[in-house]
Order: sequence, then structure tokens, then C-alpha cells
Amino acid sequence: MIRNLLIVFSFLLVACSSDEPIILSGLDVLEQRDFEIIQGLNVGLITNATGINREFQSTIDILHASDKVSLKALFGPEHGVRGDYPAGVDVRTYRDEQTGLTVYSLYGRTRKPTADMLRNLDALVFDIQDIGVRSYTYLSTLRLAMEAALEENIRVIVLDRPNPMGGLRVEGFPAPIENDHFIAPWFVPYVHGMTLGEIAIMMNEEHWIHPTKKVRLDVIPMKKWQRNMLFDDTGLPWVPTSPHIPFSDVPAYYTATGLLGELDVINIGIGTMLPFRLFGAPWVSADIFADRMNAYNLKGVFFRPASWRPFYGPHQGQTQHGVEIILDKSEAEHLFAIQFLLMRTHDALYPNRKIFAQAQRSRNQMFDLVAGGIWARELINESMTLADFKQLEEEKVREFLGVRERYLLY
Repeated sequence: MIRNLLIVFSFLLVACSSDEPIILSGLDVLEQRDFEIIQGLNVGLITNATGINREFQSTIDILHASDKVSLKALFGPEHGVRGDYPAGVDVRTYRDEQTGLTVYSLYGRTRKPTADMLRNLDALVFDIQDIGVRSYTYLSTLRLAMEAALEENIRVIVLDRPNPMGGLRVEGFPAPIENDHFIAPWFVPYVHGMTLGEIAIMMNEEHWIHPTKKVRLDVIPMKKWQRNMLFDDTGLPWVPTSPHIPFSDVPAYYTATGLLGELDVINIGIGTMLPFRLFGAPWVSADIFADRMNAYNLKGVFFRPASWRPFYGPHQGQTQHGVEIILDKSEAEHLFAIQFLLMRTHDALYPNRKIFAQAQRSRNQMFDLVAGGIWARELINESMTLADFKQLEEEKVREFLGVRERYLLY
């Protein structure tokens, strides 16, 4: 018994003395510094359910409970400040039950804070976990908040958080400058490999917020985060960033199939326990389709034949056949290209059921918008190899990478 206790005690000593890095989010660092940067300021907080510290305490509750912080208002992105609204649902102004504070919605009729919302505030604090994909709306919420803060001459303080896919993966073509839309902001590739803190600095310094003026911006960086880290490497707790991103590995699958979700033709796992991990339809032969996809020999990617029946959503109750995508997230060769190979393979096998032909015109237009241009649809109809795709993409992202390099914090 004593020997066993000594073994356990020795193990604990080794564990406690481990050189493994302890990653602190921007919120953890803010707490560690006793909220110094916002002491004496009237603060508005832009956050949602992902704004938590290492002990799962909400940013809202932490700031509200501190006698060092004067928290005056809350601002909620898509899904609301507590994460209790479904995707795409307009949210109106309401009162947070826990704190009694007014919650101004930034997803609905108003997506940019108004002068009335910001009246009597000295600073906006932004604390939201992003997924590292351009079409995810939190990036646009940050940008519009920075615009509003500049107009009202108040500060913006971004509490930085990890990019769950790491800081090395950059994929997809940058949207053109004129493609200035809430789900497809300019010049950022589909997968940008940056944190929101880094992007905030880049937007400010590159004058994407205003052609001549700059926001009074502060970013509270993380401690010990490295660009090669996936989210699971950080030891930080994960909270679903939205109902269909329940786990930290889902952003990789979102990158591989997310564009397809705009078309409402193929089921990509929405309505199942595997969102974004599936590709199928009632007419698909699972075994044949899996064999065709595995013949591409994509590094770190395997396609398993599968059948399923969604229990909600546009394909509810309809049996689907196709593939489950299985990724080695650190080794996967090219996530963004997977959906193009899936579509091309589908259309080759089922020429009378081509995906774009089945989709409504408005859905095709939405696909083009999210993809960053009509080029994406054109690629499906060309015999472009993966190597050709990557070469074209490299040419398109080269300018972005040059700009990005100046603003990397880690």
C-alpha cells in the first residue's frame, strides 16, 4: 500500500514539474493582470458561449462580478451571448437573465453596433472563439464592431483565442475586394491561418476599416500558443462555437464540405451526429463512391462507405448513401479541395443529377458568394487535377501571405 502511494506521489511530482506549456487565452491573461487594461472604463462586451476561462467561467460573469470592471452592456453575435439561438435566426435586443444587462443583438436587423448602443461606453471588449474559416460570421462581427468603435471614438480590446486548425494552414482563394459581404469579407482566404487578434491588427493597419483612420485597438495575446498547435494541443476547454460545430475537430470537416451546405442538394451530415463529416444522397452508391474518392490517394484522408438518415433539417427522414470523411487533421493534404473532388466525382457518376443543376438559382449564388467568386463553380466543370488546383491557389494567396506575415503575433 505504502509503495503504491509512493508511486502515485512520484507520478504527481513528475506531472507537476512537466515542461508542457500551459496555454492561456486572452481572457485568462486579462484575469491574470487583474483587468488592468479596462479598469476605470465603461465597457461593452461582445461575446457568446465560447467566451470562457480555463475553469469554464463565462466572460460575462467574470467581468460582471469583478469590482475592477464596469460592465455596462452586452452584444451578441449569431447564436446570442449565451449560445441559445439557432443558426441564421434573427435575434432582437433582450435582457440577460443572469446579470440584468441589456443584450444588443448583432445578428438580425442590426449587425453593426449603433451610436445609441455605444453611448456612454469607453471600450468594446471582444471575446469569441472563432474556427478559422472566412465564411464563419464572427470575423465579420469583429470587423463591423471595429468600424462602429472608430466612428464613436471608443477603444476595441480583443481577447485573443487559438485558431482551432492552427496557424499554418492557409487554403482557398481570397475573396475579391469588391466581394464585401457579411459571410465573405474581402481578401481573406477561406482558411486564413490567423487568430482574430491578428486579423484585427491586420484590418486596422491595412486600412480595411477606414481608408485614413485607425481604430484605438489593443489585443491581449495568448500565452505560449504556437502556430503548429491544433486546438486539442492547447489544453483549453472547448465550447461549441455554434450548434453544428460541437467539437474542436469539426472546423476541419467544415472546411472540407461547408460550401456544399449552401446548395441544399447533398446531405453533409446536418441533421446527424456527424455534421460536415458526410457526403451523400438517396441515389448514391456508397461503395462505388468511396472507391472513387479513395482512388485520389489524398494524404491523411479516408472515405468510408456509409448510409444514414437525418433526423432534422432539409433531408429529414430520407435515407442517404455516400461516404463518411475521416481526417488525420495534422496530415490531411488539402481540406478545402475535398469538396470540389466530391462534387466532380458525384457529377461524373451521376451526370443526370449534377449538383449545381439541381440547386435553386439563389443557392448557387450563395455558393459563389461564400466561395469568393464564380470561379469555384467553373472549376467543377473542368478536368483540373489537385496539383493544378493547388498551384492556382498558391498564386492567388501569395499576396495575402505577404500581408499576413507582418501581423503574426505568434
